[in-house]
Amino acid sequence: MTSAAGPAYVTAVLTLYVELPDAPRRASPYDRAVARAFFERGVPLDTVESALLLGSLRRRNRPPGALPLPPVRSLAYFSSIVDEILQEPPPAGYHDYLRSKADQQFRLNVQKTTFSGDR
Repeated sequence: MTSAAGPAYVTAVLTLYVELPDAPRRASPYDRAVARAFFERGVPLDTVESALLLGSLRRRNRPPGALPLPPVRSLAYFSSIVDEILQEPPPAGYHDYLRSKADQQFRLNVQKTTFSGDR
């Protein structure tokens, strides 16, 4: 990824993040630093988006009667899921499956971005 793409990538990650349920409505400077670190590591935007969706879906699909989890306070919450996906990439079509499930459960308006391979 080129450094000129960095600000657009960071903005895309932060936009995806703040649209999630249980996430803050505004990104913090620390969230911006985490997004920038994803860019510097060369993490594809689809991978970050999948991690955000997967983490949110896992939070929402807990066993009946489980105590509710507190809101997510930082983009860093999803870093381990990004690493999980990078270490063991999901099968083809899984990203679209996560988008579909998230749209059903969260009624997100999931946008296709310039960085995703689905435009």
